[in-house]
Amino acid sequence: MSISPLPGDASHDPTPNSGQDQTGRFVRQPNGRVRPLSPHLQVWRWHVTMLASILNRITGGALSVGALFVAAWLAALAFGPDAYATYTAWMGSPLGLLVWFGLTVALCIHLAGGVRHLIWDAGEGLTPKTADVLSWLSIVGGVALAVLVWVLLFTSGRVVL
Repeated sequence: MSISPLPGDASHDPTPNSGQDQTGRFVRQPNGRVRPLSPHLQVWRWHVTMLASILNRITGGALSVGALFVAAWLAALAFGPDAYATYTAWMGSPLGLLVWFGLTVALCIHLAGGVRHLIWDAGEGLTPKTADVLSWLSIVGGVALAVLVWVLLFTSGRVVL
């Protein structure tokens, strides 16, 4: 009766130095076990769920930066009417409006990505085709929602160039 080795058992796995592995796809861990190297992005075929995941991380970072703009707005409120007028003049300029539009896009995409993850957490939409559809919906829907918000802001007269 033979006992099969545990996965990653150093005595039975190919190692870069043993001559068994010529691909360089295995690495010896500090505990002595041999594990395969993680594939790099060049190895994977790009698909929309990867894009949605990366966008979710990027938009989360952008929203962290956006929180600084909100904090600056609150600080301008606290420092009085002159500081507030200066801040709103900067943020009401075309460049400032572009920043706020970008933050709105980030917020909407991140929100849609969160809804996508809630659906997945409920155990739904996990087949590859459905996951792709949900990913496209979160990206396109997030951008469309942001554009809709800004169209409403401009048509209502709340924001002008």
